Amino acid sequence: MATTGKLCQGIDCEKPAKLQCPTCLKLSIEDSFFCSQECFKKNWPTHKAIHKMGNQAETTNPWPGHRYTGKLRPHYPLTPKREVPATIQRPDYADKLDGAPGYGPGGWASTKISPMTDPTDLKNMKLVCKLAREVLDIAGRAVRPGITTDEIDQIVHDACIERNSYPSTLNYHRYPKSCCTSINEVICHGIPDRRPLEDGDIVNIDVTLYHNGFHGDLNETYFVGNVDEKGQRLVKVTMECLEKAIAIAKPGTLYRDVGAVIDKHARSNGFSVVRTYCGHGINRFFHCAPNVPHYAKNKAVGVMKPGHTFTIEPMISEGVWQDEQWPDEWTAVTADGKRSAQFEQTLLITETGCEILTRRLPDSPFSVPTILQ
Repeated sequence: MATTGKLCQGIDCEKPAKLQCPTCLKLSIEDSFFCSQECFKKNWPTHKAIHKMGNQAETTNPWPGHRYTGKLRPHYPLTPKREVPATIQRPDYADKLDGAPGYGPGGWASTKISPMTDPTDLKNMKLVCKLAREVLDIAGRAVRPGITTDEIDQIVHDACIERNSYPSTLNYHRYPKSCCTSINEVICHGIPDRRPLEDGDIVNIDVTLYHNGFHGDLNETYFVGNVDEKGQRLVKVTMECLEKAIAIAKPGTLYRDVGAVIDKHARSNGFSVVRTYCGHGINRFFHCAPNVPHYAKNKAVGVMKPGHTFTIEPMISEGVWQDEQWPDEWTAVTADGKRSAQFEQTLLITETGCEILTRRLPDSPFSVPTILQ
């Protein structure tokens, strides 16, 4: 490894660094320094994703006439679609030109909520959610100033493949990447690109895996370096909104009541609730009934019953709740350009309450600092 003077790029390490990755040197990738051989080896599973990208020059703003609501800009062109080995089981939309999922019984176009009762199905549903949590945590640990969201996407993609799983977002209605990365004013569905994360950003990483015929979905919002106190409060309150909603999830609860709980907590803290996007049923289908709105006085249909599997994923904004969409037809941003945060879990209603299938682990990376807990 060649020597020079920089700060270590290892996760959770900012020691002085004089060692540079030899592969990065060959590829002319800059600022790839580590404090020791041991730190380099420890970070290899995530660092190696950079090599697949090479030192590709970035260009910005593919839509020069577009009126952006905030400071964020896309960094194009996107890297090529990542390949999934043919040996990995794929959802029905994976290889379609339009990426459209099937409309079979219980599909996302249906309003019927189908409980999961088969023990084998439940076992597979719990497994894919466990794997999804592992992948999100790997991605979360990689968040730092300087890493691009495309590098995070490569990390997510590789972690899915290592678990013999398909990244559910890839080609879903032609979505081009293996996860969603939503920065600052992006509410959801941000497409990973070549923009490096900057100190003070907040970034949501949304991961879904498909394994043994089932999908598992979750997301969290992470701090990038030093985030101002209002940004920290936004993330904290958003996480609390999810926790309060999960607390009422049990047999007999109306799905429309979830929004009332979330809306009350968000508004009491001076924030607003995005209305365009909602939680959803999930099992063999990526999206199916029920719809789970996060705002008050919604008209969601259905009552929670044992065997129901669905997500709750509130999107909470600093300013107005209204959103706009970038010309990529995916990236949803706040209409006033202010920040938005989101947290998501996949839940299973049990006989007595609910089980968080994508629950956090003792070593899951944590966004909210102690001073705000």
